[in-house]
Amino acid sequence: MTRPLHPTPDSGPPSGSSGSGPTSGTEAGKWAAAAASAVEQALRLLDLDTKARLLAGQDTWTLPAVPGAGLASLVMSDGPVGVRGVRWSADDPSVALPSPTALAATWDPELARRAGRLLAQEARRKGVHVLLAPTVNLHRSPLGGRHFESYSEDPLLTGLVGSGYVAGVQDGGVAATVKHFVANDAETDRFTVNNVVGERALRELYLRPFEIITARARPWAVMSAYNSVNGPTMTEHDRLQNGVLRGEWGFDGVIVSDWLAARDTERALTGGLDVAMPGPRTVYGPALAEAVRAGRVEEARVDDAVRRVLLLAARVGALDTVAPAVDPDDLPAPLDGREVAREVATRSFVLVRNSGPGGAPVLPLAPRPAGRIALSGAAARDARVLGGGSATVFPDRIVAPLDGLRDALPQGALSYSLGADPNDRLLVAAQGFELRTTCRDAAGSELGGGPLPTGQVQWLSELPDGVEWDALHSVEITGTFTPRESGAHAFGTRGVGEFRLTVDGRELFAGTQSAPEGDPFDVFFGAPEDRGQVELTAGSPVEVALRHTVRKPADAPVQAVGFALMHLDPRRDPDELIAEAAEEARSAQAAVVVVATTDLVESEGFDRTTLALPGRQDDLVRAVAAANPRTVVVVNSGSPVEMPWREEVAAVLLTWFPGQEAGAALADVLLGAAEPGGRLPTTWPARLTDAPVSRVVPEDGELVYEEGVFIGYRAWQQAGTEPAYPFGHGLGYTEWSYDSLTVRRAADGGLPQGEGEVRLRATVVLRNTGARPGRETVQLYVAPLDPGGAERPERWLAGFATVTANPGETVEAVVEVPHRAFEVWDEELGRWRHLDGGYRIEVGRSLTDPRLSTTVTC
Repeated sequence: MTRPLHPTPDSGPPSGSSGSGPTSGTEAGKWAAAAASAVEQALRLLDLDTKARLLAGQDTWTLPAVPGAGLASLVMSDGPVGVRGVRWSADDPSVALPSPTALAATWDPELARRAGRLLAQEARRKGVHVLLAPTVNLHRSPLGGRHFESYSEDPLLTGLVGSGYVAGVQDGGVAATVKHFVANDAETDRFTVNNVVGERALRELYLRPFEIITARARPWAVMSAYNSVNGPTMTEHDRLQNGVLRGEWGFDGVIVSDWLAARDTERALTGGLDVAMPGPRTVYGPALAEAVRAGRVEEARVDDAVRRVLLLAARVGALDTVAPAVDPDDLPAPLDGREVAREVATRSFVLVRNSGPGGAPVLPLAPRPAGRIALSGAAARDARVLGGGSATVFPDRIVAPLDGLRDALPQGALSYSLGADPNDRLLVAAQGFELRTTCRDAAGSELGGGPLPTGQVQWLSELPDGVEWDALHSVEITGTFTPRESGAHAFGTRGVGEFRLTVDGRELFAGTQSAPEGDPFDVFFGAPEDRGQVELTAGSPVEVALRHTVRKPADAPVQAVGFALMHLDPRRDPDELIAEAAEEARSAQAAVVVVATTDLVESEGFDRTTLALPGRQDDLVRAVAAANPRTVVVVNSGSPVEMPWREEVAAVLLTWFPGQEAGAALADVLLGAAEPGGRLPTTWPARLTDAPVSRVVPEDGELVYEEGVFIGYRAWQQAGTEPAYPFGHGLGYTEWSYDSLTVRRAADGGLPQGEGEVRLRATVVLRNTGARPGRETVQLYVAPLDPGGAERPERWLAGFATVTANPGETVEAVVEVPHRAFEVWDEELGRWRHLDGGYRIEVGRSLTDPRLSTTVTC
């Protein structure tokens, strides 16, 4: 049983998770009183213009300092898999953890807490006070393009894993920012869509993770979403931000806008928004001060928002008149980023099939195989380890599956074939490139620059040392490219503005690239454009150069430079590549095929239109499986994809976006050094057409959540359709016997107000009946014997716990079931209502694999 994140009624909050410092109630109260006094003292020193400036970004990532009030500049940074810092560039490396879907697949809030502590450590190293994570929106439709950045289709699993993450970040004295509040569950027209959500679905599903995290982990910040909900845009949503988040749940932190989401000065302030980002051009700052002077908003509202910003500063140590909430001498012990990334990855991998010839399991493979292992797939060589968009960070290394298996296996035990490459469009220059940037003024004089690990320049407000925005005129990327393959290499540009591209002394392009229409993210970065091909020889370096004249639109909200040198390896005939991979597999002891999505399929700013794997990857799998009955398919995607060949292969291992240690973790699991510990956090469809909820495209500006409370497995049960793999499914390398289930009413409250008391405690006795040590995730579902006058799912997740045991060992798992598991939101009464009656309590390995059950009356 994992240690709860919430305090017991008389213990005070956990260190770092409440903003009140020490764990005892007395010490917490003393810190809160000292912080309140320091906040009021600082507030008295601020005039109206300064207060208004404090609520607006001074640039892309920071709030202004006020030295006279003892206030340092608050620094924010994107997450959730790493801490980028203020420099969105590969020249400032960050640890890259597996995707949030992977973290949720561990079903382990304590592991999430350790991940959060590592990220707090990274944030402190980079001078960051506020981490803009976690994302706790739900997997409403499998087409959601940003689902890799969210946890699950289930609000309880999302809330508990998210609570662990938030508590871990704040254990380290860094603020976590829970986002995107609320119903930001798709990307299509995300800036303008009005999501029409019934109150019951809003309360039971979409608000629920935020409620759980607010009660259990007490986040210091929440981010309001771009979209509207039932009319008002979220940055102006008085009922949800002031009424529910602050009023009902007691949230006392800062509400910050998603970047560029704040639209109106008066409505944002009265709607509960504290900070409008980014700056300096925003609806707050001078516009807010003018609105107060004109009598359109009350200065008292400005003061309340400033108090919350000052309290945030006090918590993270940016207000020097009070000690920070977490004593710098009492921070968690340092963590090794590579070790944590590797552990999270192995614990997240979900083995959904393991049945080779004759039904015998093919995994784990022998670490010293008698024969050769044939590896294929472009993603085996160039792993996709994280999602696109604002979740992107730049690790100091990436261990691809090919690298990890080569390191783990004896020499000569592994062969590699490309097989099929899903990337048929230009990619940011990376492998084989050695690059640097040079910034120049209008006269051509050098201002500064430095090494550039990839061909991507992404500078948002933060420029290289010595470079001033007003003087900057152009940026050059120069260096060499050493190809790993001979043939026609394609080169191109991405960005908006004037470019000149040369390769090996040949000018491929000189001209202007215009901005695409659509999401502002795409407008800023532009679309890749092919500028020509050059015949090159493997191993022979050539010079490359790309010059970009910086655009400085007068109405740009931030000072930013963003463009890229693009590249694509020579294309070979796909049929030949697939045939080569199949032939390599034919004589191998086992075959491993790695298939993947690309950033053109899963990324921020757009939703998916299909769940099919891109390119000829399905054909590759079928060809290899036909050649070798011991074929293992590794699926490198952040969210579900169709696998029409899943019954034709021996094993299927889902690795999500596995972070920088991808290949090392994969070798651990495939060769049996570690068990695949993951369980599905979201239902995996066989076909998109089977999914009961899939619509993500608004009509006339509205997206109606017409399915109500039936999303995810709740909807699959209602539809009676069988998915490829159900919620909670996952196989390990050992077997478990579920021996007994005891359910008792809880004797105490246990959970904080707003979360509901612990209603039941279930004790499950189980035994490892296999030959290997293992970890089991015990899942508890509640099924009503009578609907009780409300339309409810057949069953729903009400609790879970993880246990470990050696072969033959018997262990106990204790699962707490909150009172809320037996409640529904009554739309007429406007409150939660307990539904009395009989319930079946089921415990087992997944939604569809119950092992023990009993009935209770609640």
